[in-house]
Amino acid sequence: MEHGEKQITVVDENGNEQLCEVLFTFASDEFKKSYVLYYPVSASEDDEEEIEIHASAFNEGPEGEEGELQPIESEEEWDLIEEMLGAFLDEEENEQ
Repeated sequence: MEHGEKQITVVDENGNEQLCEVLFTFASDEFKKSYVLYYPVSASEDDEEEIEIHASAFNEGPEGEEGELQPIESEEEWDLIEEMLGAFLDEEENEQ
């Protein structure tokens, strides 16, 4: 995946592909990584359920190649992601 993409295909541990909508991406100088927050497209079609947001680190691929999603490795990274998500949701709420 690359910064700015709106949808990504995520492959789970069983090899199943799932189309996901990218909520936002950001880079961290502290961890020297980029992160993507996303949710399954099918979740956005069902207004009854709360949407589960997923987060992954990602490495951009060489020019013209897809990047690779990586698991979040530390509690400090999760804290940063939660902080960024909170700021993003506050901003979204203020725009409405």
